[in-house]
Amino acid sequence: MSARDAILARIRTNRPAGQHDLPTVPDFTKPWPQGTSAKFVEMLEMMGGTILEQDSSGDLLKPVRDRLAQSPCVCSAVPEIEGEVELDLVGAPRDLADVDVAVVRAAFAVAETGSILVTENELRVNSLAYLAQHLVVLLDPADIVDSTQHAYMKPEFHSAHYACFHSGPSATADIEGVLIRGAQGVRSLTVALVPRGYRFEASAA
Repeated sequence: MSARDAILARIRTNRPAGQHDLPTVPDFTKPWPQGTSAKFVEMLEMMGGTILEQDSSGDLLKPVRDRLAQSPCVCSAVPEIEGEVELDLVGAPRDLADVDVAVVRAAFAVAETGSILVTENELRVNSLAYLAQHLVVLLDPADIVDSTQHAYMKPEFHSAHYACFHSGPSATADIEGVLIRGAQGVRSLTVALVPRGYRFEASAA
């Protein structure tokens, strides 16, 4: 018997009889004075991310399309935006190495840290969030939770096989405190607040 097996056997032998449920964890989060969405934007920008400001057109997706207009290669994982690269035709993760901008929808976001979460369901090919030069994220304001405590209560952590938080673009700093963004992953992270199922309807003249 290996040392591991011996340890586990002793645990099983000495485990107290009966059902022992995990304790209830109190909710330690207090509401943000400025509101959940405003706190998210504040922290996103602190982490080097960018929020897309809306223009006078009233179309929430127009700033996204404007952001993509000059991009040589766009890969979109959302139905609202079209791209040049079809994810259904990607044979291997490395095939996304030439993507300039990836467009995805966040599963949800965390106001406390300014983070967005994506799983394999949003990315479809996980390397999309790392091989692309820039990441544009659609986020429903209703999907912003107050804190990391609330984040880990979300069902994605029970159902997803892969989940990753992004807090701004990738960054590294040396011992002298020189911060370099985009050194190991996406060079920029841009968030557009667009509700799920959004469709723009122009008002009649």
